[in-house]
Amino acid sequence: MKPGVDPRAVVKEITWSFGHLSDYRVMLHVYNGTDSPKWVSLHDKYKQRIYMPNMTTLMIENLNLGDSGEYQARVTLPEGREYIQTFRLIVYETIPLPQVLTKYLSTTHGWCNVTLECNVSARATENLKITWESKGLPKDLEQRETPRPDTNPWTLAVSLPLSQPQSILSASITCVVSNPKDQKNATLDLGEVCVRVGEKENDKNISLGIILGAFVAVLVTLGAGLFLWKTRRKKKKMEPERGPGLQEDCRDNDGDLYYAMVSQQESLRGKKKGIRGQHMEEKETFPTVYSEVHKPGQAINI
Repeated sequence: MKPGVDPRAVVKEITWSFGHLSDYRVMLHVYNGTDSPKWVSLHDKYKQRIYMPNMTTLMIENLNLGDSGEYQARVTLPEGREYIQTFRLIVYETIPLPQVLTKYLSTTHGWCNVTLECNVSARATENLKITWESKGLPKDLEQRETPRPDTNPWTLAVSLPLSQPQSILSASITCVVSNPKDQKNATLDLGEVCVRVGEKENDKNISLGIILGAFVAVLVTLGAGLFLWKTRRKKKKMEPERGPGLQEDCRDNDGDLYYAMVSQQESLRGKKKGIRGQHMEEKETFPTVYSEVHKPGQAINI
């Protein structure tokens, strides 16, 4: 750093300060006719890194990020005249390799929506420039995904049509991080991201279909069971009631039983009708069992 004073001018003194705007700290004084500067402050910070080849030139070696800032030279000339010049020093660090991260991922109406972030593990990002480059995107999508000046340059929203799988598989986004001294970039294949989210969406739809199918099957089973139960209950109410068999007997004049007739009773249209041994006029007859009971002393013929 060298103040732009007239080389022919006689410089009596130069005071070097470090700071920003009006907040400066005097570092050292350099007087005409002396071989070394007189330190005032910040000696420990700069130690052996400051070198002055002549009275009007200041050199800093082995720069680091903490050296960034404003350096002011106040030059005192004869007859009380002063010349002030400020130098702004920016120290750029080597840019680490960035990463493209997926911050938000979704599908809506056949579109794969992705929000990307270019992440850099740098201590100071205000001096970094970020640009996005695309490859394999249709022209209309490339214009659509250009970041606006009012948005965060470190993030980028991209939407790809799931109906065009070939376009998705060949699409990629690259973030380029640079400063005046270095440049690094990172690339993300959008095909892998959108294909993955498409598969998840299909699995979700399949699972939902299975659940709905099982639910419908349960409802059908319950409905069928209820229908069968009501049908059986109705049939039971409509079946004719059957009573116990009716037994009649015949006796002689002495009151002795000489035969007994056992018949089956059937209810027909709510009326009971006994069968007594005579031949039935209907087509269907019911069996009649006769059992002869003899008086004591008589032989039994079967």
